[in-house]
Amino acid sequence: MSSELTPLKTISLTTPLFYVNDRPHIGSAYPTIAADAFARFHRLKGHPVMFVTGTDEHGQKIQRTAEKNNLSPQEHCDRTVAEFYSLWEKFNIRFDRFTRTTAPKHQAIVNEFFQRVYEAGDIYLNQQKGWYCVACEEFKEERELPPSHHCPTHTNVVCEWRDEPNYFFRLSKYQDALDQFHLDNPEFIQPESRRNEVLGFMKQGLQDFSISRVNLDWGFPIPNDPSHTIYVWFDALLGYVTALLEPDDAPTLENALKKWYPFNLHIIGKDILRFHAIYWPAMLMSAGLPLPERVFGHGLLTKDGLKMGKTLGNTIDPYDLVERFGADPIRYYFLKEIEFGRDGDFNEARFIAIVNADLANSLGNLLNRSLGMASKYCQQCIPSHDPRDRTEVSDLVQPVINQASTLGDLIALDYQNLNFRAATEKILELIWNCNKLIDETTPWKQFKLGKQSEVNEIIYVLLESVRIATYLLSPITPRLSIAAYEQLGLRFDETNPPDWSHRNWGIIQAGQSLATPIPIFQRIDVN
Repeated sequence: MSSELTPLKTISLTTPLFYVNDRPHIGSAYPTIAADAFARFHRLKGHPVMFVTGTDEHGQKIQRTAEKNNLSPQEHCDRTVAEFYSLWEKFNIRFDRFTRTTAPKHQAIVNEFFQRVYEAGDIYLNQQKGWYCVACEEFKEERELPPSHHCPTHTNVVCEWRDEPNYFFRLSKYQDALDQFHLDNPEFIQPESRRNEVLGFMKQGLQDFSISRVNLDWGFPIPNDPSHTIYVWFDALLGYVTALLEPDDAPTLENALKKWYPFNLHIIGKDILRFHAIYWPAMLMSAGLPLPERVFGHGLLTKDGLKMGKTLGNTIDPYDLVERFGADPIRYYFLKEIEFGRDGDFNEARFIAIVNADLANSLGNLLNRSLGMASKYCQQCIPSHDPRDRTEVSDLVQPVINQASTLGDLIALDYQNLNFRAATEKILELIWNCNKLIDETTPWKQFKLGKQSEVNEIIYVLLESVRIATYLLSPITPRLSIAAYEQLGLRFDETNPPDWSHRNWGIIQAGQSLATPIPIFQRIDVN
């Protein structure tokens, strides 16, 4: 039998490729925070991770926006991309690749893919007649539109009538193959409500869709007919693939697909679900490529119960939010308070109440109290404690040890399923039980009675439990977790985090010096 270890499964995931018609908004940050937490969890597990984010930069909407601002389309894109880089840094997003559809290597990938699909007989020229939403970069079917022909997504935009030659992709040819694929892979679209939406749409019958535009300069020309420009979605979805090229690789599909493909996870907004769950799989089938493992459609955000929009003046500025409150509390709120996959609301008063209660009053206070007692009663060191030695408080302490010892494996499933809310609730339950344990065991009274063994046991259990809690919370609140580890005398390198063995009981060692307690999370004062 070979003694070689089985290689760890690689994990590749993407956010949507964000359209650069405007600077990033909170709806861009939300899925990127979730993707970052998922990637960080898998890095804890020791998996090689490829986390892709980036921008979709072609199309008529970009061209018109640039013209309005007296910029070239490329200048407009470069300025907006710089904003994404800046915001992701502020939110502590650790992506591995940032892909841009204007990158020179991307055109070579698009052309090669186009040629594969063309040779499969799935691209043809026809006349396109229909209502076109420039904001969506999409032709709308008559059944989707109200009599006024306003776009159902961009409700202030009236669709434009187009009658022009376009190249089409034979989506209808893949109806049966897609029906069978979704039947065989019920976990492909998540959550269940999104899957039902897709299956309902497919039952109406799939229609071929346009993949080119005429009279448009901003985009890649069709390789065998430069009078047409490749339609944004056929180009944009391949941005995921281009991202997988190593820096020195020649831009070929073979090079792009050699390590990280197929993707394990696409995190996308439910408004672009159809493209990822129907169009993208059909395109990949046509090109003879494997399909992704999972597409997860997250919900939309509202503010104070109302849909956000410039006309209402109730948008959330993510730059302002992160400047005022810092990254960790925002990451925590959006992943803990909103069930990922459902629509969710941001209310500032509720946000402040939640993060104060959970991160300051519960977690921060537990660490502070535990370190303070270790300083008073254990010479500011981790006390010696042998779990085999039973004391008077052991029966009270044991349930907490049991809970902390099994927590990592329980929440691993939650992280894998993108159920961040369930993960945080389990971690909070341990923190609450630790605070309750302090009240039940009263270490200060044990110390006055000279029961040092009892004191040592309580404080060791508290410190090790809070360590496990902050370790398991680190995909969501990385900086807070690093600060907690430092106060426990441990190292937490964000680029090379402690491995998955840190979910286990017994990492802290007796005699290890502890830092002077400093609150790891300052309460947010309501002015």
